[in-house]
Order: sequence, then structure tokens, then C-alpha cells
Amino acid sequence: MIRHLLIALTLLLPALSTAQLQSPDNFLPHRLGEQFTPHPLLLSYFEHVAANSPHVKLVPYGYTTQGRPLMVAIVSSPDNLRQLEDIRQNHLRRTGLAEGRPDAALDRAIVGLGFSVHGNEAAGSESSMGVLYDLVNPANAAAQNWLKNTVVLLDPSLNPDGYSRYTNWYRDVSPTKPDPRPEAREHREPWPGGRVNHYLFDLNRDWAWQTQVESRQRAVLYRQWLPHVFADIHEQGYNEPYYFAPAAEPFHAYITDWQRNFQTTIGNNHARYFDREGWLYFTKERFDLLYPSYGDTYPTYLGSIGMTYEQGGIGAGRAILLENGDTLTLYDRVAHHRASALSTVEIASQHVADLVRNFQAFYDRSRNNPPGAYKSFVIKGNNPVGRLKAITTLLDRNGIRYGKAGKSATVKGFDYKTGTETSVKIEENDLVVSAYQPAGTLAQILLEPQTQLADSATYDITAWALPYAYGLHAFALKERFDPQGAFAVPAPAANLATGQKPYAYVLRWQSMEDARLLGELLQHGIRARFANSAFRIEGRDFAPGTVIITRADNRLAGDAFDEIVTTTARKYAAEVFGVRSGMVEKGYDFGSPNLPMTARPNIAVLSGEGTYSNSYGQVWHFLEQELGYPFAALPAANIGSLDLSDYNVLIMTDGNYRIDDAAADRLGEWIAKGGRLIAVGSALYSLEDKKGFALTRYASTDEKNKAESAAEKVELESRLAAYGDQDRQSISSGIPGAIFKVNLDRTHPLSFGLSDAYFSLKTNTQRYPWLKGAWNAGTLGENLQYTGFVGMHAKEQMKNTLVFGLEQKGRGAVIYMVDNPLFRGFWENGKLLFSNALFFAGK
Repeated sequence: MIRHLLIALTLLLPALSTAQLQSPDNFLPHRLGEQFTPHPLLLSYFEHVAANSPHVKLVPYGYTTQGRPLMVAIVSSPDNLRQLEDIRQNHLRRTGLAEGRPDAALDRAIVGLGFSVHGNEAAGSESSMGVLYDLVNPANAAAQNWLKNTVVLLDPSLNPDGYSRYTNWYRDVSPTKPDPRPEAREHREPWPGGRVNHYLFDLNRDWAWQTQVESRQRAVLYRQWLPHVFADIHEQGYNEPYYFAPAAEPFHAYITDWQRNFQTTIGNNHARYFDREGWLYFTKERFDLLYPSYGDTYPTYLGSIGMTYEQGGIGAGRAILLENGDTLTLYDRVAHHRASALSTVEIASQHVADLVRNFQAFYDRSRNNPPGAYKSFVIKGNNPVGRLKAITTLLDRNGIRYGKAGKSATVKGFDYKTGTETSVKIEENDLVVSAYQPAGTLAQILLEPQTQLADSATYDITAWALPYAYGLHAFALKERFDPQGAFAVPAPAANLATGQKPYAYVLRWQSMEDARLLGELLQHGIRARFANSAFRIEGRDFAPGTVIITRADNRLAGDAFDEIVTTTARKYAAEVFGVRSGMVEKGYDFGSPNLPMTARPNIAVLSGEGTYSNSYGQVWHFLEQELGYPFAALPAANIGSLDLSDYNVLIMTDGNYRIDDAAADRLGEWIAKGGRLIAVGSALYSLEDKKGFALTRYASTDEKNKAESAAEKVELESRLAAYGDQDRQSISSGIPGAIFKVNLDRTHPLSFGLSDAYFSLKTNTQRYPWLKGAWNAGTLGENLQYTGFVGMHAKEQMKNTLVFGLEQKGRGAVIYMVDNPLFRGFWENGKLLFSNALFFAGK
């Protein structure tokens, strides 16, 4: 009798457990799709399901900047969850990232579903609750069957801070009954919007660069699993219906035929469900697979079938009138995402063997026969230590292996600096990245000098090669060169001990490590000078931009002077030397008036309505996280009446500023008294042709007439162009994102530390002639060296133009930066340029 009772209880226990499982409709205080769910309640539902279903394991993987949890639900059969680590390790064995022979009995399809990386595309996170319930619902026999051979990694909110910003605002302003009229307040999200994270970064452009904590923590989890299939679930403009795979051209040339074809297989399965419901959708348009830092391309370059799904809905709230007269509701958007997510799991479950075989083939190719012309990349070991530290940190975060050359050799290679093939002398301590490794395809895509671009009609930038972004002396080789042993970033060549108290400390200026050190010293009250020209002291040569910290300038620091300098210097990979005298062997002595004091910036940054949130966020993140320097955010809308007397630096990020003549005069007066205005990108439009500013659209009337004639010629030649070719026509006049080599005035403070060459990322056709009566520190000339796509007409427009320059006005200056050197936070050498503007330029 007891034995029968035990058997009955054993059979009943799973039923009792799942009997407690509630659907989102039953668990939430609202029906799914009726209202946006606060982030804590969203996580509570996932915790509820994990506590009441044997199919779910919750894995926390970090926190956002604002302290919100990041977590993923791993969903599979109970048997698979019991041997989850064995399944993961077996999967990694097929990539070469884990030791041992793979066991076919442990092969499972690994599917990743990431929801709402843009926080105001909130229907994704809402739908994640429905997807989770549908997968584990005992009544859903089909899903139960899928989970027998599939492991699903379901991330309900890739951007909790942005999601919370949007949904909290929406719940605050929306009426009980949604107003579907587009002009209603609930459809007019205020600056900065919920799309972005805490620092106003677009996390869907940050997968490879990993400037943000969310991206870094997600990347660790992603590389632990490397899904076969990954769907990045988004929303788009609300009058667009639904987009899913296959993606649009261009595909990067290194994407395999299998990856292309299986996108179509997945799309066909989605179409079956959408056709059944009569839902509108489109494929093969707009969303290409090129730029490597998206949530579809980054997984693709690591072997996955990476895809973007886009539901119409940005700004739609809970209901909005469409241009076809219909009303799109949050219920609709949730249903569509729910269907495509489940279809993704279904199709993966049906093709486990194909996914496993072709995923392994992708990694076999990377390790044994990597695609593309360049097989090895050499980064010279004598690059500044701070830059080597920065690039190795990024390689580590992306799982890209590297080592030291270990031997000397002379080979042919592509010189990034000159853009030519040349003879390369490899030395023993150079850093080498071989493409013959598991992450070889990703390494090639991030490092190769010229993007393999099959089509110029792309959604984003077309060039990003890391040696340009990091200002590295580097070469790309067409032959295999394997590293010999581990590469360790060398210790900086510093000497802080002189046997006596130094007369001064000398800091080489060559990377962001040095800028961080200087910024911290200034905050400690230390005063410093900088060299406008090269000098030699105690047998060492120092370049322009070298920072000189003398004891005489810091008498107020008293006995703490040496302790402050040496303790702070040891925190950074900076080359700091103590010297016993202020008399140099060549150049200016340390008491010379030709060694001006560095600025101690009191920084204000314009923010809010009128500025571009991404651009403001890039400055915010740079100052707070990269430089560690304080600033004040001031409202851009009040630019004409701001009291700037407490500040000596004002930063205008990209934006649309309303600067009338009176506001321009006030700015001019502040600058003349010693203020420095740093204007970036589209902020320059507000200063263009303004009285008292040197920035002009054209250098002369003659140049204006020629430009207008050239534009008219293009218009005349295109009069009979085919209507269907209009996109192609616009491309010829555009720059979606290309890298240009800049001609530097190396004597100017804006150029200090940028090494022999600076490469600027241009993301549009904004152009200005060289400044008159001002310093043109960075320019483009008649002969352009660039990589990436540049339209035929745009190329002509870029010739003989300004990249960055400085206009002296009284005791202050205006610094013009046509290209944003802080773009997406990954242009490492641009950060040093921006630091020059803060500490040296205009002094």
C-alpha cells in the first residue's frame, strides 16, 4: 500500500509543481499587452516561472550602470538542464575552445533570444514573458518536444535602464485608455528617450567595442555559449509592419553560404505563421549584415545564424493609428514577436544535426583555412604601452587570441600608416594575431585594413579597422605567421626614483593612460606645464606634448608633492621620469615661457533638447569613465542666457543649436576672456558663417559658385535617371562611414601624441574649407587616403577640407572638430585628440 502511495506521489509531484505555474495574464496585474510591465515585475515573472517549472534555470550575469539585474533564462528539458554544463562543454569542443572529442549524444541546438536592446522598443521585453510561458507550458506539446533537443537562452531585457526610462515615463503620462492619435503626448517621448542605456549609448552598436558594462557582461555570457542561432528582437517605425530574415545585402564576404541559406529557411518558417494570421511582413530589405558590432552581425561573425527581427512600434505606446487607417496595439506587437521567437526555436529543433555540423565547419574553416587575403596581423611591440594595453584589453574581451612573435623575420605586408604594401621587419616582442584560431573570422573582420564590401548600399559605417582606431603602428600579412608564446604588455619605461627629490617629473604624452594621469593630478591640485617642441634631458628625447611637473610650480603642495605624483603615476601605464635639473640638453629649459601651463579645465557640456543624445552620452562617458574628470551638464536650450563665468571649457556635442546673433556675441565675449569652446560635428552648423567666428561654408565667393555649379551639373546629369535607381544615386554623394588619413600639423597642441599619422572616421559629408586667420591642425588635401566606401561626388567634396582646427579669440579659443573623435566610444586615438583639446589647445 505504502509503495503504491509513493509511486502515486512521485507521479503527482511534477503536476503539482506545474499546477502553480501561472501565465503572464494571471500573474501580472494586467493582461500581457494591456500595459507596459515595470522591469522589477518583469523579472519577478521570470523568477516565478523558474520556481514553478522544471524547464527553466535563471542565470544572473551582471548589473547595469544603474544597478538593475541582468539575467538570462536557460530553457530546455529537465534532462538537458541536469547535464547543462556537459552540453555546453561538448558544444565548445566543436569550436576548438574546449579540450576533448565531442560526443554526438550531447549535441543540442543552442538558440539565443535577446529582447529590447533598445529600451523604448519595449514590446520585445513584454513578449519575452509570453515566449517563456509558451515554451514551458505543459499543455504546449510541440514546445515540450522542441526542448528535448534544444537549449534556449532567453534574455528578457538587454537594456534594463533604457527600458525602465521609457516604460516609467509612459506609465506616468498615458491616460487610462490609450490615445491612438500620433500627436498625443504618450507618443512624444522626451529627450533622451529610452532607446539608449544610462550613458545614452546605443547598445546595438556596442557588441564588438564593449565600451558599456552591459555589453561587456553580455559578451562573457555569449562566448560561454556561442549559440547556433541568435535572434535580436527589435522594433522599428510604427508604420512599418514586421521584418525578419533573410537579411538585406550587403552580407560580409566572410559569411558562409550555409549562414545565408539558413536565414532563408528560418524566414520561410516565420512566413508560414504570419501568412496564416494575415500579418504583414517584409524580408531582404534595409537590415544588412556588415557592421560588426550589431546584435545580428557579431553573432554571425562567431558562427551563428544571427538575425534582427523588427516589429513596427517605436512611439506607438499601447495603441496608435496607422497610415492605412488601422490601429496597431501593444497586443499585436507582442503577438508578432511571440510568433517569430517560437518559430525560431521550432526551426532550430528541426535542424539540430545541420546546425551542429555547419557550426563546426565554420570553426574548422577559421582554424585551418581562414577566409580573406590577410592571414596575420602584426602590431609593433614598440607602440606606446598605453595603446598596447587598450588593444589587448579589447582583443581579450572578444576572445581573440594573440601572442608575441617570438622571432625576427622580414616579410611583405600592408602598412596601415601608408596604405601600401611594404617590407615588414617583425621583431621578437611584436604582438601577432593569427587568423588561424577559433575567433579568426572575427579577428579578420575587426583588423583587416579594407572591409570586404559586396554592396555599398549599407545601413551603417563601412570601415572600422582597429589599427586605425587605436593609432597603432601595424601591418597586415597575407601569409601565416603564428605567435610563439604569450604576449605581455611591457611595463612602462619609467624612472620615478632619482636618488634625491627630483627637480621635476616628465610624462610622455602618447595614450589615454597619460591623459588619465594628468587629469587625476590636476584634480589633486598639481600644476603642470607642457612642451610645445621636442627637447632632450638626461640622455632621453621627448616629443612635443610632453607634460612637465616641476617642484617649483607646486610649492603649495608642500611635502605631499612627491607622494601625490608618484602614487598617482603608478596607477597608470604611463612613462614618467624624475629628472634632477631643469636645464635641458636640447630645447627649452623648464622655466622657459615657451613651456605654458596646462589648463585645469572647469568643464560644462551642453545637454538636453537640442543635442543628440548619443553624442552627448559619448562625451559624458568619456569624461566620467574614460578620463575620470568632473563636469557640469547645462541645458542647451538656454545657450543664449547661460552664466558661464564658473567654467573655462564649454563642449557643444552634435546637435541642433539655436544661436542667434545675441547668443553668438555672448559666447564670443566669454571666449575672449579665456573660455574655450569645443564644437563637435553638427554643432558646427550653428557657428557656420557667424560673425566673429572663422568657420565658413565656403572659402570664397568663387568656391561657392564652383560648388553650386558642380551640384547643378549633377542635377542636370540625373534628369533622366530611373526612378528605381534613386537609392543608388544618393549613395554617390554620401559617406556612410569611412576612415580618412589626416594631414597633421604636428607642432600644434591638438596633434600632440597622435603619433606619425591620425585617421579620422567620417560618418557624413559635412565639410568646411581650411580656416582663415586660424590654425588648421588636421586637414585633408588634394590626394586622399581612405578606407571604406566614399561616394564619387562625396570624394571630390572632401578634398582640401578641415578635420580639426583652432581659432584664437582674445585669451580663449574655439576648437572645431568636423568629425566626432568620440564616435561610439571606440575610436581610441580620438580620445587622445579630445584630451589635447581639453588640456593643451588654446593655451
